[in-house]
Amino acid sequence: MSRLNFLAIACFVALSACQTSPTGRRQLVLISESQMDSLGDQSFEDLKKKMPIEKDAAINGYVKCVADSITAVLPEKRKWEVVVFKEDSANAFAVPGGHIGVHTGLLKVAKTQDQLAAVLGHEVAHVLAEHSRARVSEQLLTTGVLAVGGVLAQKDGRDYQLLMAALGLGAQFGITLPNSRAQETEADVMGLDYMARAGFNPEESVRLWENMAQASQGAPPEFMSTHPSHGTRIGTLGKYIPKVMPEYRAAKNRPRCKI
Repeated sequence: MSRLNFLAIACFVALSACQTSPTGRRQLVLISESQMDSLGDQSFEDLKKKMPIEKDAAINGYVKCVADSITAVLPEKRKWEVVVFKEDSANAFAVPGGHIGVHTGLLKVAKTQDQLAAVLGHEVAHVLAEHSRARVSEQLLTTGVLAVGGVLAQKDGRDYQLLMAALGLGAQFGITLPNSRAQETEADVMGLDYMARAGFNPEESVRLWENMAQASQGAPPEFMSTHPSHGTRIGTLGKYIPKVMPEYRAAKNRPRCKI
């Protein structure tokens, strides 16, 4: 197939395979939910073989307490696997199929259960808003590879690394592919709602990003990054916090997660 013909087909697919995100944005979807779940399942299993897993029962119990409280209020009822990885970077992620990963280094920045809940609410929101599904679809379209199975079978190579990056596992597989600013903001807003419903104080989300800003001195200015700056993010959170505080006050559960 000529490059011109491929581009014509790609444009048609892109126009006909869009769906609306929870906040009304249009996003590309080329693969099914079941394919995304299978992709998430396999990639998370690969990751557990690749990265050291934290064995400390107190740390695992604490992270699982916060994660379980968040997932209990999600509109999609399913069992989520929670794994703590022994890794110094301040990171966490969630992938389709119901998997949450938390690096031990995050606990030095997310210093309270509410701050950790802000991170996990945000990460789970990426999955429920199908950001990873849209990003994987965009990546497949960009590379011209529309068969996920073929890429997964490689277990290495540039296409596999890019697919993992699109799924949200770039840092673990060697390539960083950030979410767009729109996706990050959408996940922030949805994550606030989840943490409030779960009984975590949404105001702690601002303190989390203040901690992040302190921990990442020298980060590039906003116009050079696909992520909102810490200041912009804090401003957005401040705007939406009053809207979710009634849900926080009405929450029946008040988690007491401790290490």
